[in-house]
Amino acid sequence: MGGFNYPCLMSTPSTPRKTAGQGRLYASIVDTIGNTPVIRLNHIAPKHVTVYVKAEFFNPAASVKDRLAISIIEEAERNGTLKPGQTVVEATSGNTGIGLAMVCAAKGYPLVVTMADSFSIERRKLMRFLGAKVILTPRAAKGYGMYAKAKELAEANGWFLARQFETDANAKIHENTTGPEIIADFKGQRLDYFVTGYGTGGTFTGVSRVLRKERPETKIILSEPATAGLITSGVAQARGADHGPSAGHPSWNPHPIQGWTPDFIPHVLQEGIDRKFYDQLLPVTGPAGMEWSRKLAKQEGIFTGISGGSTVAVAMQIAEKAPEGSVILAMLPDTGERYLSSPLFEGIVEDMTPDEIALSKSTPGYHMPTA
Repeated sequence: MGGFNYPCLMSTPSTPRKTAGQGRLYASIVDTIGNTPVIRLNHIAPKHVTVYVKAEFFNPAASVKDRLAISIIEEAERNGTLKPGQTVVEATSGNTGIGLAMVCAAKGYPLVVTMADSFSIERRKLMRFLGAKVILTPRAAKGYGMYAKAKELAEANGWFLARQFETDANAKIHENTTGPEIIADFKGQRLDYFVTGYGTGGTFTGVSRVLRKERPETKIILSEPATAGLITSGVAQARGADHGPSAGHPSWNPHPIQGWTPDFIPHVLQEGIDRKFYDQLLPVTGPAGMEWSRKLAKQEGIFTGISGGSTVAVAMQIAEKAPEGSVILAMLPDTGERYLSSPLFEGIVEDMTPDEIALSKSTPGYHMPTA
């Protein structure tokens, strides 16, 4: 399969851009989930390799978890475990809850989410805006606390527990959609490395099932926060009879990569560990993730969160040492708008900076009053 000889800088199109529509009408917002684009990085990648990102913020609720949300609900509808009008409940760091809120609104299910109060405020607001109720749990109880609270509420009220960390519907949707999309987009082209982190482990496990079969030459690179090396520790996760965690993992420490690596190893992820789906496991720091998120925004025009920046940070580690002509694909789980109140946006001010004030005053009219 051939390499790539594209110039680093995109040339100006010779004709105006045009669009022609999707060629179909959609019956529901949920029918727009998936088929997210793979986009080349033209400015920040080393010149001897080609780096692409799969932009999951093109999903209708702006994250990869839209896939998981629709899979959980529709699998439960098919097998009868979710009844018409039944309340859905789930523990989430935000993206799964936002995806479930979108799906439940479209399909007519009430939704209650439990979330540690350490996650960004805009995530709570988005879920409530979509009609969900958000129950906050103490950050000291970590991810396990919000997980246990969701189970309590489900058992006490007879609600449907989504079980994103254990359900077969999680990896299955990535085996059926995300993985085949990658195979189709790279048909006839090199794909040397696939890079992802993990939250539930669904993307990693589901895509790996496909790549190991269809593209065995592709090396799968998995990452986790440097301060929360659960897989790296080699310590087994304590589990209950339902495969859910019975306690938090002793190797977990707080980290700023929201959506990645709860304080337990999810059952969905365990398959990928046991089947040795990853070829290399690399740690990444929160500051590195934020640095690369900002680079993606300022130098590529790609707006993603800390998790996306962290995945690209790891992809760049691989890129620096990869052979000439290598092709690397990194997952971008969500949009940067989920992080406006997080450290990612520290230093981004609301009022004009001194440079902006100087520019304003460089011409005579329409000055804003300054303090």
